[in-house]
Amino acid sequence: MNALQGDLGWSQVGKEPVLKAILGRFPYTLELALYALFPVVGVGIWLGVKAAVKRDKFLDHFIRIVAIIGWSFPDFVFGLLVLMIFYSVLGWFPPGNLSLWAEQIVKSPNYLKVTHLLTIDALINGRFDIFLDALRHIVGPVITLSFLWWAYLLRITRSSMLEVLSKEYVRTARAKGVPERDVIHKHAKRNAMIPVVTVAGAMVIGLLSGTVIIEVIFNRTGIGQLAARAAVELDYATVLGTTLFYSIILVLGNLIIDILYAVFDPRVRLS
Repeated sequence: MNALQGDLGWSQVGKEPVLKAILGRFPYTLELALYALFPVVGVGIWLGVKAAVKRDKFLDHFIRIVAIIGWSFPDFVFGLLVLMIFYSVLGWFPPGNLSLWAEQIVKSPNYLKVTHLLTIDALINGRFDIFLDALRHIVGPVITLSFLWWAYLLRITRSSMLEVLSKEYVRTARAKGVPERDVIHKHAKRNAMIPVVTVAGAMVIGLLSGTVIIEVIFNRTGIGQLAARAAVELDYATVLGTTLFYSIILVLGNLIIDILYAVFDPRVRLS
C-alpha cells in the first residue's frame, strides 16, 4: 500500500512529484493564456458588436465569413499552417519556450525568477533581449488560439446583440434621441453580455487548464503537454493530478462567472 501511494505521488514523465511537475509547468500555460486573452475575448466581443451594428452590410458579411472559416478550421491543422508559414518559411516565430542561448541564461543561478513567467521575469532582470525572444516563441500559439476561438465568441456576441437591439427599450432610447453610441454601449451591449460572459469564461478556463494540441504542436512545456505525455506513457499519477488541477480551475472559473453576472446585469443579485 505504501509503495502504491509512493508511485501515485510521482510523475514518471519528469521523474518529479506530480504537484511540483504541475506547478513547474503552469506558468508557461498561464503566460500563454494571458497573451491570448485579449485577442480572444477583447477582439471577439468587439467584432461581434461591430457585426451586429452593421447587420447585413459588407462589414457584417466579411466578419461572418472570416468567423465561419476560423471556427471550421481544426486547431491542429491551423497550428501546423502557422508553424509552417511563420517558422519554416519566414523564420519569424519559432516553437518552444525560448531559444537555446536564452534558456541557458534563464537557468543560470544569477537569473531572478520572481513570477516564473518568461516575459515578465525578463523585464525584471533587465534582459530585453530575452523578453523579445520569449515573445517570438509565444506569438505562434497566440495567433492560432486567437483565430480559432474568437470566431466562436464573435458569433455568440453578434447573436446576443441582434436580440437585444430588437428590444423595445432600445427602440425607445433611439426614439428619444439618445446618441447611437450610447444606445449601443450603454443600453444594448451591457445587456447582451450575459451569454457572452458564459462563453468567454469557458474559454478562459480552457486556456488556463492547458491547450493540449497547441502546446504539443508548438512544443510549449505547459500543463497541456504534460497531460498529453502522461496519457501516452500511461502515467496514472500525472493524469489524475492534471485532471484534479483542471477540476479546481473549472470550479473557480464558474464561481467567477457567476459573480460577473451580477456585475453586467443588475437584475442578478448574489445572496
